[in-house]
Amino acid sequence: MLLVKLAIRNAFRHRLRSLLTILGVMVAILAFGLLRTVIDAWYSGVESSSANRLVTRNAISMTFSLPLAYREKIRAVPGVTQVCPGNWFGGIYIDEKNFFANFAYEPQTLLELYPEFVIDDAGQKADFLKDRKGCLVGAKLAKRFGWKVGDSVTLRGTIFPGDWSMTVRAIYRGGRANTDETQFFFHWAYLDETMRVNYPQRAGQVGFYLVGIKEADKAADISRAVDAQFVNSLAETLTETEKSFQMSFVSMSEAIILAIRLVSVVVVLIILAVAANTMAMSARERTGEYAVLKTLGFRASTVAVLIAGEALVISLSGAALGLVLIGPCASAFGTFMTDFFPVFAVSDETILWGMLAGLAVGVLSGIYPAWYAARVRIAVALRKVG
Repeated sequence: MLLVKLAIRNAFRHRLRSLLTILGVMVAILAFGLLRTVIDAWYSGVESSSANRLVTRNAISMTFSLPLAYREKIRAVPGVTQVCPGNWFGGIYIDEKNFFANFAYEPQTLLELYPEFVIDDAGQKADFLKDRKGCLVGAKLAKRFGWKVGDSVTLRGTIFPGDWSMTVRAIYRGGRANTDETQFFFHWAYLDETMRVNYPQRAGQVGFYLVGIKEADKAADISRAVDAQFVNSLAETLTETEKSFQMSFVSMSEAIILAIRLVSVVVVLIILAVAANTMAMSARERTGEYAVLKTLGFRASTVAVLIAGEALVISLSGAALGLVLIGPCASAFGTFMTDFFPVFAVSDETILWGMLAGLAVGVLSGIYPAWYAARVRIAVALRKVG
């Protein structure tokens, strides 16, 4: 207990220097945590994937469609429970800057495949399923544009030309913490029927199929069985788990993610150098005190522990402040960046890594000063007094 009190008192002997070092550690841990949360947000779609959902798309590319006739053939594969046709719509609301993900799906099957899309009002759900020009929007998206149930929304088609008028029939919330609440869904039948009238050659085509399966551990066998049906056809398929499907998009940004990871590590290394310099200065200034302590009977190991304790006090104080602030800062950052990161939440793993980073800075920055204080001889140290 005495050593702990001494370590705390010595750590704040030069208050300004100690406070500035603590501030530096706090900023570093805060930046480290936010950068890790950005990476987590990038992977949020992957993490929210279900092992019981597959995605079947054209084997060439997502830009090539599949015939609607594939739906029943896929449904007939043993182990398949649901098949939902879907298209990335790519519509624009008023202006290009108002970007949000919008899809056309078969609504009943969509809600069965995604139980995490929770519609609290049963009447809203019934209205959405009944109205072919109705749409389902996430709670965050509705809040962003001030939409309420009954409001009219018109999207300007880019992939599918024309103005597409719809009515907000339901608003969903996320059943899980990582559920994306910024998406927009409407009836695939509305899309197909409109294309059948205006562009008949594009009717009856599906961008991809969402496939529900009964047993997740048979995903590979079912994927092969689905694709085997369409080998040597005009539109061969590629079936993969929802997680793999999401990863294919994330992998396009792999270089950016790697850069963010490196920056987060560099931030910690920089503050490690600053903390180590602070402790080295403190150790040099108090060389005479170490000689006195040893003269009074303190062992070299005890003096080393005392110095290492000072480094830990400073580092862990800064890390604790950084971790306390990371929640509010992440919340503010997530609100500001909600268009790009629909899910922006600090994970328990990030908090753990932040604590370990703070502990590592404390331990590593105290190694040399502790070693120096333990090894310096009393006579040599006393000559440096004054």
